[in-house]
Amino acid sequence: MKQTTRAEMPQSVQSNMRDLPAGATRKFWNWARDEDSDARTLYLDGTIAEESWFDDDVTPKAFKADLNAGEGDIVIWINSPGGDCIAASQIYSMLMDYKGKITVKIDGIAASAASVIAMAGTEVLMAPTALMMVHNPLTIAIGDSEEMQKAIAMLDEVKESIINAYEIKTGQSRAKLSHLMDAETWLNANKAIELGFADGLLEDEKKRIQPDDVTYAFSRRAVTNSLLNKVKPKIPKQNKGTPVESLEKRLSLISH
Repeated sequence: MKQTTRAEMPQSVQSNMRDLPAGATRKFWNWARDEDSDARTLYLDGTIAEESWFDDDVTPKAFKADLNAGEGDIVIWINSPGGDCIAASQIYSMLMDYKGKITVKIDGIAASAASVIAMAGTEVLMAPTALMMVHNPLTIAIGDSEEMQKAIAMLDEVKESIINAYEIKTGQSRAKLSHLMDAETWLNANKAIELGFADGLLEDEKKRIQPDDVTYAFSRRAVTNSLLNKVKPKIPKQNKGTPVESLEKRLSLISH
């Protein structure tokens, strides 16, 4: 089955990535459908929601409408440095609630909020050169000490909610996941697979095409016989016909 790659992204999808008219919902997601397999493909590129979904009711509904506009399995290509954690949380929940299989393919970077969305994949595959990054949530707060304390408490709860998604996917302890986030950990593909954030490498389909298997049975007797046939001395063939001298003698008797 042919797989759609970034280079083969339909022109209709590429055109949707351009700037939208003022006042329109700015989409950071784009849908396409594979003509060969009829599979749905979702592209998540760039920042996840440049404007927060915290008090936005329109954009989440638009994403959900697009998600539920079709059915069947979905392939999600992710190349994003992250973005709004509220948007990432809602997208994660929508994808987890989706009935079909979801295959996440990370061909560039899935950092911060984008890594949370990746955890919704039934299967998560990373290109050998791809990266994933997990860290603590960030915010900007203005106000007195009371407001600062509220912001700290909010960030703590956001962190715990993100750990929930990581824990479900990886099976790692919450303490270890918290430590990884505290350290702002960058994971290459192999490390992500080792820790359970990913399930495998995103490989080129051409590398998996193998020629038809040919089975050979080993026979020690056949090898031995072949060797003996090569080394045994050549015995000249004996002429089993009548000798010339005998024929001449018989002819001379007939002529007399």
